[in-house]
Amino acid sequence: MDLINEIDRKAFKQQFLATKPFPYFCIDNFLNEDFANEIHESFPTYQEAQQDGREFTAVNEKRKIQITDSSKFSPAIKKLDDLLASKEYVEMWSELTDIPGLLADSELKGGGIHATNSGGHLDVHVDFNFNTQNQSYRRLNILLYFNKNWKEEYGGYLDIWDENVEKRYGCFEPKFNRAIGFLTSETSYHGVTPLACPPDVLRKSFASYYYTKEMPSDWVGRKHSTIFKARPDEFVKGKILMPYEKVVRSFKSVFNDFKTRIKK
Repeated sequence: MDLINEIDRKAFKQQFLATKPFPYFCIDNFLNEDFANEIHESFPTYQEAQQDGREFTAVNEKRKIQITDSSKFSPAIKKLDDLLASKEYVEMWSELTDIPGLLADSELKGGGIHATNSGGHLDVHVDFNFNTQNQSYRRLNILLYFNKNWKEEYGGYLDIWDENVEKRYGCFEPKFNRAIGFLTSETSYHGVTPLACPPDVLRKSFASYYYTKEMPSDWVGRKHSTIFKARPDEFVKGKILMPYEKVVRSFKSVFNDFKTRIKK
């Protein structure tokens, strides 16, 4: 895999599995630099992404566009997608995470191109734990960043929290050619701080998620969608806005289910 820079696998695995509050990592200069530059240069603008993807406008996730249709990817990004789903790459992460039988998701549910504009954010959450499309358990998230000259005042940092969202363990700049990943579980709370970048600056990332057919040993026995929690300084959001948003989503889900039953 000459498109990925060498990793000291023994040292990485030892450190990764010992990281608290759950296993996570940050690797700089992850990809071959020329390849990373190709991806950076071919990333869609926010306006282009709006035509090809899904834009989020909810309380918990805003001003982010996700493109999962690989036919819409530029050649460089399609090459990246193929690499991240390749047998050799997936087997590498099975070895590094000590999770046998990892599987890539060809449908990129929740993954693919993520393009976030000024005013965007992603509240602290744990991800959905089961992929109903391929009947598999979510186990690993890997996020790759393609932002040059990113400034601290722009925000958009990935933050890592304990399960009660009381203590922050990590906060990472989405800098160019950086990879961040973690094992997904009921305690892997993470989010993206609000963006305050200029309107012409885009937070560029690519997400790939990995699954197993085998049930994880810590499986709680129930499938769930994304679960959001407020940060300690987000009182109004936690006590008013998030509960309201949850009620609205539940109503829409019931209404859509009712419409589906009527059509049948």
